Amino acid sequence: MAEEEKVELQQLKHENQDLPQVLVLGSPTCLQTLKQLYSHKFRFLIPNTSLDSLYPLTAPLSSISAVICSASFSITAPVLRLLPSLRLVVTTSAGTDHIDLNECGCRGIQVAGAGKLFSDEVADMAVGLLIDVMRRVSAADRFVRTICEAATWDFPLGYKISGKRIGIVGLGSIGMEVAKRLECFGCTILYHSKHKKSAVSYPFYNSVIDLAATSNALVLCCALNEETRHIVNREVMLALGKEGFIVNVGRGSLIDEKQLVKFLMDGEIGGAALDVFEDEPNVPKELLSMDNVVLTPHCAAFTSECIIKLCELVAGNIEASLSDKPLITQVKW
Repeated sequence: MAEEEKVELQQLKHENQDLPQVLVLGSPTCLQTLKQLYSHKFRFLIPNTSLDSLYPLTAPLSSISAVICSASFSITAPVLRLLPSLRLVVTTSAGTDHIDLNECGCRGIQVAGAGKLFSDEVADMAVGLLIDVMRRVSAADRFVRTICEAATWDFPLGYKISGKRIGIVGLGSIGMEVAKRLECFGCTILYHSKHKKSAVSYPFYNSVIDLAATSNALVLCCALNEETRHIVNREVMLALGKEGFIVNVGRGSLIDEKQLVKFLMDGEIGGAALDVFEDEPNVPKELLSMDNVVLTPHCAAFTSECIIKLCELVAGNIEASLSDKPLITQVKW
């Protein structure tokens, strides 16, 4: 290698060392794009996802002031104790159930999330999943691919979407976008949220059981917390009934997954479309062979367009923190 090239490489390495250090935990979906776009601004420290693997990092943990994490990595009190200089946690998810917000508050650590960035993408996917499971689109695709040489096509009937009563659990930014889309199908929108929304005319149900009893399908869009964990339980599924459907684009633990598997196996509900699971990336094996179930790998939020916007948002929040400016999408609790 020529001496000039060596000097340039050493200079580049030195400049990289001087960049603000950002610890990345949980392999966010946007990581590769983030590195491509912003490696000239930040030095990304990328360990393994296990807690033990934080220790061998070449950079001292005591100097790290910003962390990027995905929903798959839990920012707990023990993790925070390893990072005494931490000022900011940026999660690439809309939900924050994987972050100990109380501990962050006690330590004066700010938290930024994705805000409303994913609303359109997740709403699109929720409606797509509802159409898929009720009209048996994925099942029909498998049928044609495997039995297309049969003399007759004897495929089970699906259910009409137009005019159905759809119960939305969580009428936040995503839930509202789902409602707008389904109105175009002539669906009647009903909802349950923590509080009744005075700005909307959709019928409000204080009880998810009552909502299920009068709905043809439930779409879960709410955040996961102690109040919403297993918000769809055995009683809700019984109320939904044998021709009722469930779509979950929120968090896996919104549903009692063991009960859901049992109800599906026993034919006690019509079907389910799930983008999220209780023990990701593990999926109950019983679901894999069911034609009235549609499964996607927690990908509702991510499109090519959204990844670019997410990277810009993550970088913008870090830059705001480093400059002592207000965060773009600060999480408040």
